[in-house]
Amino acid sequence: MAKKKTVSSFEESLTELEQLVGKLERGDLSLEESLQAFERGVHLTRTCQKTLAEAEQKVQILIGKNGNQTLENFANE
Repeated sequence: MAKKKTVSSFEESLTELEQLVGKLERGDLSLEESLQAFERGVHLTRTCQKTLAEAEQKVQILIGKNGNQTLENFANE
């Protein structure tokens, strides 16, 4: 279940970030609201980057465990 929550959390963070960017691009926020949205966006960006880095590290560990770094088809054949 934890993995599902991480993916969901990542997707939710990414969606919120896209919404914030849209609000900022429209330019209808006050200066204070813009600064708050920007600050939230920076936080969300860092959270997403951390999640992606952890996923990449897990992939590298899994590739390294087998001692084989060649890519193989994922589909069941």
